[in-house]
Amino acid sequence: MDYLGLKHFHMGCAALSGSLFLLRGVWMLRASGMLQQRWVRIAPHIVDTLLLASAIGLAVWSQQYPGQQAWLTAKVLALLGYIVLGTIALKRGRTRGQRLAAFIGALALFAYIVTVAVTKRTFL
Repeated sequence: MDYLGLKHFHMGCAALSGSLFLLRGVWMLRASGMLQQRWVRIAPHIVDTLLLASAIGLAVWSQQYPGQQAWLTAKVLALLGYIVLGTIALKRGRTRGQRLAAFIGALALFAYIVTVAVTKRTFL
């Protein structure tokens, strides 16, 4: 696979990851039993692993690393926040209000990550 192919694979994984998170968040807010289905618990981990692996591959291939490139550092830091808020939204939030707030925050961070990836500029 060449660089452009890897980049498109990464973008597809990012779109799928975000879509799955959005779907799971809606199901969480509706208290849907769909969240308990086996594929719903497994698929996001597979997609996110492929997303992370392709991100590492892109960084190595392009020789652009967090700490060296401000936009990439911003993406990684935002990703950490997205992961924390995502786990609060889908698992660790004690009240529906906490879960909703974390869900909205995670979606905002996801949008920020995509914006930084597309523009290669930080907005902080």
